[in-house]
Amino acid sequence: MKKMKAMAYAAYGAPEVLQPTETTIPTPKANEVLIKVHAAAVTGSDLMMRQGKPRIGRLYLGMTKPKRTILGYDFAGEVTELGEGVTTFKVGDRVFGGTTTLGSYAEFVCVSVDDVIATMPENLIYEQAGPVCGSAVTVMNFLKGKAGLKPGQKVLINGASGSLGTYAVQIAKQMGAHVTGVSSTGNLAMVQALGADVVIDYTREDFTKNGVLYDVIFDTVGKRSFGDCKRALAPHGLYLSSVLSFPLLLSIIRSSIFGGKKARTSSTGMLPAKERLNYLLEVKEMMKAGKLTTVVDKNYPLSQLAEAHTYVELGHKKGNVVVTVC
Repeated sequence: MKKMKAMAYAAYGAPEVLQPTETTIPTPKANEVLIKVHAAAVTGSDLMMRQGKPRIGRLYLGMTKPKRTILGYDFAGEVTELGEGVTTFKVGDRVFGGTTTLGSYAEFVCVSVDDVIATMPENLIYEQAGPVCGSAVTVMNFLKGKAGLKPGQKVLINGASGSLGTYAVQIAKQMGAHVTGVSSTGNLAMVQALGADVVIDYTREDFTKNGVLYDVIFDTVGKRSFGDCKRALAPHGLYLSSVLSFPLLLSIIRSSIFGGKKARTSSTGMLPAKERLNYLLEVKEMMKAGKLTTVVDKNYPLSQLAEAHTYVELGHKKGNVVVTVC
């Protein structure tokens, strides 16, 4: 049986738990395709799964140790084999997406055609397509799904230079919003180049105290609470955070009962696959038209996955960190 290289972990913990291994290339089942992975991504969700946090997530991952020993949600690669009954893809198709069964930190992965998978736009390379599903689709869920962002509305993106933030600035502009991006000094020019109408250096200015009101505040990094941001929200403004916490849950409950300003969050991975796929297809059209791009900070080979996780944990990356597999 043919073997492949992968990075696996046998216990929850620090990046060092990710170790190289050799395992059998999987065989696609009915309605699955076998993908030769060219690129994957390292996101905040990948870090939490490696750590086994929050602990409730272990109901899916494994209570005391990982059941799925090869992580990796995002993928971009080439279809090399079809399972029985597959008619929507063919061998040789360049595809990208995300799979909740994980396994993209390997040379090959099997993905159900009913999962979030689509053919890549011809103008994208694998490294640009790899991070899209986990980050850009999440942004679509928040800005379109949760906020229902409308043309002319004022939206502030906190953490505008990160993996979610760089997509959020561009997508909000595509939706017709007036966009303010908040980042550190060194990233302001990049955020402005992505389309932000206004940029704020958080080391020099507190956006919650400058008197400007926003219809939507999207905290992509979980650094500012609903309590902090309330004063910067319009009377019926919406605060969104991609980082779930107990204080945020309390704010969501309270704001649903009292006042016009609301707090919300969402777990994009828990949405039905069809809904996530529809978001991916919208993103694909934006990228095909050259209206949305992937910002790549660093690119690591698969063998240096632990180093990639360590770098992402520092919290200073610009855009996305990509893992080149094949």
